[in-house]
Amino acid sequence: MDTQITGTVKFFNEEKGFGFIKHDNSNKETFVHANGLIDQIEANDKVVFDVQEGRKGLNAVNVKRLS
Repeated sequence: MDTQITGTVKFFNEEKGFGFIKHDNSNKETFVHANGLIDQIEANDKVVFDVQEGRKGLNAVNVKRLS
């Protein structure tokens, strides 16, 4: 299930290396781990990402910040 999605970083904890991204087209949120990042992100950044099935559910991967 690889689909390019746009969203906004709800929060990202750099110390712990994880956070959540809210999808632009729905009320869904997707977990993001530091391993899935292409660019550094922080809260309120607009991003584009793919969704992949992980061990505990869906994860955001290939996360890129939009300028």
